[in-house]
Amino acid sequence: MRVFNTMTRQKEEFIPIKSKEVNMYVCGPTVYNYFHIGNARTFLVFDTVRRYFEYRGYKVNFIQNFTDIDDKMIKKANEENITVKELGDKYIKEYYKDADGLNIERATVNPRATEYIGEIINFIKDLMDKGYAYEIDGDVYFSTKKFSEYGKLSGQNLEDLQAGARISVDERKNDPMDFAVWKSEKPGEPSWESPWGKGRPGWHIECSCMAHKILGDTIDIHAGGADLVFPHHENEIAQSEARSGKPFANYWMHSAYLNINNRKMSKSLNNFFTTREILERYDAEIVRLFMLSAHYRTPLNFSDELLESAKASNDRLYNAIGNLERLISEVKVQSLLDEEKIYINVLGGYKDKYIDKMDDDFNTADAIAVIFDLVKDINTNVGVESSKELVEYCLNLIRELGKPLGILQKSTIEDLNSEIEALIEQRQQARRDKNWALSDKIRDDLKARGIVLEDTPQGVRWKKAD
Repeated sequence: MRVFNTMTRQKEEFIPIKSKEVNMYVCGPTVYNYFHIGNARTFLVFDTVRRYFEYRGYKVNFIQNFTDIDDKMIKKANEENITVKELGDKYIKEYYKDADGLNIERATVNPRATEYIGEIINFIKDLMDKGYAYEIDGDVYFSTKKFSEYGKLSGQNLEDLQAGARISVDERKNDPMDFAVWKSEKPGEPSWESPWGKGRPGWHIECSCMAHKILGDTIDIHAGGADLVFPHHENEIAQSEARSGKPFANYWMHSAYLNINNRKMSKSLNNFFTTREILERYDAEIVRLFMLSAHYRTPLNFSDELLESAKASNDRLYNAIGNLERLISEVKVQSLLDEEKIYINVLGGYKDKYIDKMDDDFNTADAIAVIFDLVKDINTNVGVESSKELVEYCLNLIRELGKPLGILQKSTIEDLNSEIEALIEQRQQARRDKNWALSDKIRDDLKARGIVLEDTPQGVRWKKAD
């Protein structure tokens, strides 16, 4: 497997620290509101990375944190007249609802920053003991100039970063690029006792601390959205490696931005959608198929037209699944025919192509194209004359390749009530009797009730109308 490493700006062979085991830390949401579809892309991408590692036989320790103390949370809690903890509890619950709705697998651990205050304080003490952090009036800052490799992830030197960055103005700091690892208490804010007085942790320190505590000094993969490269991940590297003297992560992965109708997603432009709003309009598998239709490092445009296109693609795939599910009960031959044994080897080639694409830096776009080629081949060559064993093999193969992407796992088989079953059979008899008027009337009546009939060479097919 090859992974594009943001640190080296090239694809590298993936070699885990422990054989067939992946320790992976993905930066999660700040839990002050529902997460938006830009966040959803990041969460879906790394859910797919995790799923594919598991498909390839790896054990994955997947850690995704909740930031449950920061300025935005304090402001929102004050607006809602509740505590910051109550706000965090509320939106963590809402996160799980939306993530589950997107078929995102639960993390191995979802640590909350406020659960690690003691560990964060000890982490900061170590930085101060090593001369990398200093305290001013109850605030503790990390000294970026003390860490000689600062800027290596973003590929810029300290001077370039300082010139182009939005930095916190505080004349007390030794250098404008120094960042807070501990913030002194302010009126009305949550705070904890520390050697520097009451206060709370800075944003960057929490991820370093939780990754270290749960996974160790060096992890296999650290991941998140492209917006986190600087300053968040750059600062994590500085404080983590200053403390341990070891590489923080062997591979850094970042997903690209999501645009809305070819414009940057922004509240000020009123083009901002929550995941919940989208899931009210589209099935999760349609959203996943859309999000994974581009390589994760390629910016993706979000529009109704593209979602409708993904819906049509999803329908084509499920029509193939539905045909196979029905064929299983219709075919007469049970065991593989001699010519089918050769054909199964042909189908196996699609699996090999799929693995080649996914092994190449998780190229979901090309992997999905392979699935469509597979389905086209099956639609052309598998029918009522095929064996049950072949039909089941085809169905299982489509589901197998869909599973790492979080798609194509549903069944299309639904029980019709006896009345509708009787009408379908009545229509079939009318067709046999060449009573076309009655046949058409029954078809139209069923359509009015939301049941669409399709006459195919393999017999009548039905589905619920969109």
